[in-house]
This record gives sequence, C-alpha cells and structure tokens, in this order.
Amino acid sequence: MIASRTQTLLSLGLLALCTGAWAADFDIRPDRTDGIYAPGEEVTWTIETVGLEAGETAPAAVKYTLKSNGLDTVKEASLPLNDGKASLTATREDAGTLLLTVEAPGIKALSGAAFDPRTLEPVLPRPADFDTFWAAKLKELDAIPLNPQLTPEDSPKPQVELWQLTLDNIRDTEVHGQLARPKDAKGKLPAMLIVQWAGVYPLNKDWACGYANDGWLVLNIIAHDLPIYEKADYYNELKDGALKAYPTIGNDDRETSYFLRMYLSCVQAVRYLTSREDWNGETLVVRGGSQGGLQTLVTAALCSDTVTAAIASIPAGCDANGPVGGRAPGWPRWYYATGDKDPEKVRQAAEYYDVVNFASEIRCPTLIGMGLADVTCPAPGVFTAANQIQGPVELVVMPSAGHKATKLNPRTEFYTAEKAWLAQLQKGEVPLKQ
Repeated sequence: MIASRTQTLLSLGLLALCTGAWAADFDIRPDRTDGIYAPGEEVTWTIETVGLEAGETAPAAVKYTLKSNGLDTVKEASLPLNDGKASLTATREDAGTLLLTVEAPGIKALSGAAFDPRTLEPVLPRPADFDTFWAAKLKELDAIPLNPQLTPEDSPKPQVELWQLTLDNIRDTEVHGQLARPKDAKGKLPAMLIVQWAGVYPLNKDWACGYANDGWLVLNIIAHDLPIYEKADYYNELKDGALKAYPTIGNDDRETSYFLRMYLSCVQAVRYLTSREDWNGETLVVRGGSQGGLQTLVTAALCSDTVTAAIASIPAGCDANGPVGGRAPGWPRWYYATGDKDPEKVRQAAEYYDVVNFASEIRCPTLIGMGLADVTCPAPGVFTAANQIQGPVELVVMPSAGHKATKLNPRTEFYTAEKAWLAQLQKGEVPLKQ
C-alpha cells in the first residue's frame, strides 16, 4: 500500500511537469552518479541539448559559470557545442562544492559536484547559550495545555476518518492542522507528522488522508496560525499583504522571529500525537520538504526523545550565515534579508534558527534528499547540517536536481528511498539500524 501511494504522488508530479510543450533544455550530468569527488579529483560534466522541436537547432555555444559553494564565481567563459553537445572538466582542491550554470538564449540549466562534503563544518560556532535559549522556550511551552479541539470533516477516502485540529501554542497563538486515521484500524498505529513547505496556502485533505489510508495516524499542520480550508482569495490576500515577507517578520530578535511560533507548533504537534491512545508508542516519523524539511530537522532535534525517524527533502534553513565562510545561505537567506534593520542583529538572531545548530541534537535515523543544483537550499549547508547529526543518516545526493522537480530531474532517487523508509517504519523496522 505504501508503494502504490508514493508511486501515485510521483506520477501526478510528473504529469504536472509534462503538461504543455517541453521547451529546449540542457541535460547536464557529471561522470559520477552521486556527483561526489575527493579534493583534486576532476569532475567531467556532459552537456547535451534536448527537447528541440522540429526545425529548431541547438546553439553553437553556451555561456557557463562555475561558482564555489554556490556563492563566488571562479570561472565564466564560453563553451562551443558540437551537434548540441559538449563536455566540461573542473576540480577544487578543498572540501566544498562547484555549481555549474549553462546558458544560451532561452535555455538555462544547472548541475553540481561536491568534494569531500562530509567534512564540511559550520562557518560559525554554535551560540554558547543556544541550548539554554531553546530549553527556556520548551519550558514556556510546557506551561501551555494542548487543549485539542477536533472538528469532524468529510473525508475524500471512505476508509479514513478526518478532523480539523486546533492546539494551543505559545503567546496566545494556535496550531492548525488535519488529523486522519484509518476508520476501522485494529490496534494502535504508527504516527506521521507532516510539515509544510514555504508559502501561504490551504491544506489539501488528500495530503493527510492518503497516508492514513495506508495505515498511518497522520497529523498535517499548516506553518501559520491560520485556518486550513479557506478559499484561495483568503490566502492570496495574506500572501500579497501581511505575510508577503513572513520569514523577515521579527527576524532581528530571537524572541520575535516568526519562526519561533512555527518551530514550537511542531513540538506541540508531536506532544499531541504522543498523547493519543491510538498511537503505538513506537513509531513517530516527521517528514517535509523545503521549509518542511527545515521544520522536520528542527522537530527531530527539539523532540529527540520522541521522534523515531526524520525524512527531510531539500531542507531549507541551513547555513544562515554561510557568506561568512564563502558559502551561499539557505532560504530564507536571513544573512541578506535585513531590509532597514540592523544587519548584525538579524544575523545574530538567525544563529538560533539555523538548522545546522539544531542538527547535533538529532539522534534518530534521518533521510535527507538534496540537489547539488539547488540554489534555494544550497548543498554546502545541507551537507553541513547532515554532518552534525548524531544518529545514522542516509543522504540521497542528486547532482543535477534543483529545488523543483523537472522532467529531466524528477528526484526519483529520493522518492524511491522515502518509499522504502516508510515501508520499513510502518512495519516497526528501524532504517539504518546500527
């Protein structure tokens, strides 16, 4: 049942990608499938023009750019193509990444290579009072009863029960989500917390009900203190207005960051799941992508005694102050998101929300999918976060994958690994058992 669920999601994603004409593109591949090399070893990318329509011709040459750790340009030049094809060789002598961008009129594609990435370290030391700060926030949360409010909802799956759920959260805010479980489940259930990617949007009932139909007790929470099933106009107004730049709200003070409530809402969600009598007391997986990957890793750290597995796809929030060490920062790029605020205050506050600084508290098995061509959540920060994790880690490294799945790079490798992990977890098995 897990296999069919994951395959359905992948098929729908590919169908959406293939809607309409496929414009010309560059298919770029390094000579190693994982794109990982030792310092001083050469990577050779092959570049091929694909997707040309009848009558179209491939460009005679392309402009290419190589960046170190997604930030500093180390080379920029023209590269001739022969029948739409070329190859390019490069290396670096130290640990880090190279990001290759290839461009021609109307066409742009990226790929990457990583050199000794499992040795990458944080660019700044963890704040000395990091643990003290978050211990105080958890203590503040301890004083707030969950006060769960469940409202039955019509389910798109006849074998699934669905509710809207509201929980109390810090400072007079609330957690909003959808709770789903198999209607006729016998015995107690493994639990799954789903956390959402960036943006302001409603929840889809299928996001929780699909996994509940496969046998999970599922809680899917929205990232904001907002109702979950309003019409599109409601969210669009907020997206273009009060929440247009929500990652920057209060970002010059660790006590006022918009992400404080978001992070602690995940903790409340875990506490609620573990309080339910229908949870099996053994399996609680947190999963999400991008901003959801950020929340996944933070939740696994803050709830290290409870979360038994974490699955993070293209996680955001890594290397907040990456430019200090010559590395591109991950979304939401607090290093640059200073506006009219004191940049030093923004960058200091960001250290308390950087996934890299949470990662050393993660002790559960963790699956991370990442793209070496991802400019939204650059690879150096994701590697660095993974390197701090104390539990076993499986990294799925996709050299030519960006932040969004594409026809050429649909992130199949990660979805395959995720499917296998969920199948194991549902059976009570421990992935990467040491």
